Amino acid sequence: MTQNKKQIGFFEKYLTLWVALCIGGGILIGHFFGETVTILSSLEISGVNILVAVLVWLMIYPMMLQVDFSSIKNVGKRPKGLILTLVINWLIKPFTMAFFAWIFFTKLYGAFIEPELAGEYIAGAILLGAAPCTAMVFVWSYLTDGDPNYTLVQVSVNDLIILVAFVPIVGFLLGVTNIIIPYDTLVTSVVVFVVVPLLAGTLTNHFLVKKHGAKWFTETFLPKFKPVSIFALLATLVLLFAFQGHNITENPLIIVLVAVPLIIQTYLIFFIAWFGGQKLKLPHAVCSPAAMIGASNFFELAVAVAIALFGLQSPAALVTVVGVLVEVPVMLSLVALANKWKY
Repeated sequence: MTQNKKQIGFFEKYLTLWVALCIGGGILIGHFFGETVTILSSLEISGVNILVAVLVWLMIYPMMLQVDFSSIKNVGKRPKGLILTLVINWLIKPFTMAFFAWIFFTKLYGAFIEPELAGEYIAGAILLGAAPCTAMVFVWSYLTDGDPNYTLVQVSVNDLIILVAFVPIVGFLLGVTNIIIPYDTLVTSVVVFVVVPLLAGTLTNHFLVKKHGAKWFTETFLPKFKPVSIFALLATLVLLFAFQGHNITENPLIIVLVAVPLIIQTYLIFFIAWFGGQKLKLPHAVCSPAAMIGASNFFELAVAVAIALFGLQSPAALVTVVGVLVEVPVMLSLVALANKWKY
């Protein structure tokens, strides 16, 4: 009997293409409609661009709809997989990301990046490394035959930890790299882009599942939000690159320079998690999503916080956007690897 090959959704499969098109479109808009872009970039409250904030919230809320904290009660049945995820995401990944960023942006790229800008590039990488994946990991888990219920547990627990660990870790790593941290802005960003959508998503999940049932919620309601989330992501990228257009056209090499340490970090974390899971004798269905969560990033949160802390036209925001650009093709290569090494 032939088993149907699992397929990634059309928009998710070609997300890198859409991102690339948005980059080009955003740069062109910034070049030809500079005055309009300047007006849009000035629409701020407490340093946060209103339009981008709305779009980022529309990105994150649909992901939070999938989180089910009632699944956490099953943690005790197979704790090793969750322990691996937490160690990778909170004790290893943020620090290796900061290390690679420091090496590349201050040492290896010294001839290409001015010292005063290197700090912001490092900050963008730190923001990417400090938040584990929340949404796309469900896709990667599905494609590698991961246990969907256990993946939900892993994501739900990580979302809870983000609430208390993201600000201290980011603050510590930015402080170590001598970057001034506006803690009030950092905390506000986490509240606006994590706490509020998480509460809204959890309450929506609870209410609708209770009223219509889990099957209706998963098969009918959730799919309606996929286009919203993707549209919001792409619209945000168009705006970002419209604001960043001048910087990029003056130095197009910067995209490649930023991508290199991000890609190296992704593969390193995957290998640490994968072989760590095998050492712990985890089944493939648990080991695979654990490695995928570690390797991928909650880039929506990273983009939002980078904009809030450093501004729309900052190198930090650019790094987080490049993270979106490279994540899908790299993660698809890791999906192929996980399936090849299936045990």
